[in-house]
Amino acid sequence: MAPSAITPPQGVQETSELTAAAVAGKIAQTAPGLLKNGVKTTLRPLDASRLRLTRTTTPMTVPQPGDPIIATASQCTDHMITAVWRSTTGWDDPELRPYGNLSLAPTASVLHYATECFEGMKMYRGFDRKLRLFRPDANCKRMLVSSTRIALPGFDPRELEKLIIAMIALDGPKWLPKAGTFLYLRPTMIGSAGALGVATPKEATLFVIATFMPPLGAPQGLKLLASTDGVRAWPGGFGFAKVGANYGPSLMANGEARARGYDQVLWLLNGQVTEAGASNFFVMWKSREGKTQLVTAPLGDKIILDGVTRRSILQLTRERLSHGRTGLDPVEIVERQFTMEDVVQAVNEERILEAFAAGTAYFVCPVSVIHYKDQDLQIPMSQGDSGPYTALIKSWLVDIMYGREQHEWGVVVEEE
Repeated sequence: MAPSAITPPQGVQETSELTAAAVAGKIAQTAPGLLKNGVKTTLRPLDASRLRLTRTTTPMTVPQPGDPIIATASQCTDHMITAVWRSTTGWDDPELRPYGNLSLAPTASVLHYATECFEGMKMYRGFDRKLRLFRPDANCKRMLVSSTRIALPGFDPRELEKLIIAMIALDGPKWLPKAGTFLYLRPTMIGSAGALGVATPKEATLFVIATFMPPLGAPQGLKLLASTDGVRAWPGGFGFAKVGANYGPSLMANGEARARGYDQVLWLLNGQVTEAGASNFFVMWKSREGKTQLVTAPLGDKIILDGVTRRSILQLTRERLSHGRTGLDPVEIVERQFTMEDVVQAVNEERILEAFAAGTAYFVCPVSVIHYKDQDLQIPMSQGDSGPYTALIKSWLVDIMYGREQHEWGVVVEEE
């Protein structure tokens, strides 16, 4: 069957016709089970039931709160998941094995052609002592979107979720004992074939690690520097995919923003607001008609990441803030293109209520300042460290993540 005749499964975003056809072909070749009419293949699928466990014989020490190593984001837990895919055989049996270095040839595809994608997740120790993941199905589905966008193999997202659960069930009791804390999870896939040449990698390596992360945020609110002369992503590109190539080129601008006293770059595209650093960006304002609106950039242009936190914020807002049952004014969700000039006008007309960035790392972080065209625009934070809508939305998410609210998004993991 020709690639153009194959429809990608729901959730796999299309870009150009050429790329969409290539993505569909990649899924049909490497993960036909995801398609309703997928053809049979001799390539083995990713299969969590074949997981092989090797326990560490050299367990590491868990750092205590305040240990300097936490700030380096380099201390991982005792174990990791690995699985290798080959173009001739498919997926090898996945392994849950002691944490350690990977072995790569200097000619590995990832080192030359940016064939790398990843996910950002957290595991949470609830206030009820239970271990949880937050919407892991969404992260695993998004990783399929990313891997197939850069010519890496497809896989069943449910199998990846099972592998992640197996790893944290083993390491969770030792490494995350304290209620109200989390560890960061990093599923990653790289092109590991040792051969030069601009071509689809014939081998890929999937791995999952867990690490401590320093707390990120800004007690006085994020200060953003709007970029007027650089872009993070563009239509027809890969801004919607969580690939390393979206992040490396942004580091110089983010570093310069920090040197000037700001926390992150607010990325613009022809004046349109897209993302704040590596996070989705939201504005709460009053429309000229007097409606309270939560405004964020749309997904349709494939410029911004379909953030799991973003998706959750929008859903909770629709369910809980659209009818004014919280004591706050009802909120209308608006996903559309908007510009910095729109933001400037709203600030000047005192229609801006609050703004925040949202993602796995920074979570939900209020914004206090946006620097644009030599002017610091002051964004209200009426509660001192936040606005009321931002604080309420954040509290809902925290309650789900840490088990104060029983919700289908909070996936409880049975530990060993």
